[in-house]
Amino acid sequence: MGYLKAMGASMVMAATMAVLPLQAQAEEPMVVQVNRITSEVASTIAKASMDACRKMGISISVTVVDRNGIPQVQMRDTMAPPVSWGISQKKAYTAVMFNAKGSQLESRASSPLQTLGESLAFMAGSVPIKAGGKLYGAVGVSGAPDGMDDEKCATAGLDAVLMDLEMQ
Repeated sequence: MGYLKAMGASMVMAATMAVLPLQAQAEEPMVVQVNRITSEVASTIAKASMDACRKMGISISVTVVDRNGIPQVQMRDTMAPPVSWGISQKKAYTAVMFNAKGSQLESRASSPLQTLGESLAFMAGSVPIKAGGKLYGAVGVSGAPDGMDDEKCATAGLDAVLMDLEMQ
């Protein structure tokens, strides 16, 4: 009888020990909420970026990517160089992956990261879409003779929605 009692106590102890980690895990959320901008907001950013460059007499391509670097909207102005299409996407992708403006990443252009073939573009012309402490994506612009002009247009695109995003 002592053996069965000891065996029962061991089983109770084992069951208790198995439940404790489950209780600790139950306190952590099992689902992660991800904030995303709508396609309408992405379109507004792209159009405002293009309009800002048009005011400077520059035809550009613009890409707005989500937080995973996947394009939501891409636009190319009528006379923008065809090569600007892909560059704008790479700029936006790089900005969101590093959560930084393209101009802040230029020093990495000669780093080993550039050789990885990950479609990175360490150059001015992109800004992350951040508001209320959340990263939503990025906007990349290409076509201006100077990347800083591209970045001004990308910033103008973001500014078109930033106040409303901050309120979310």
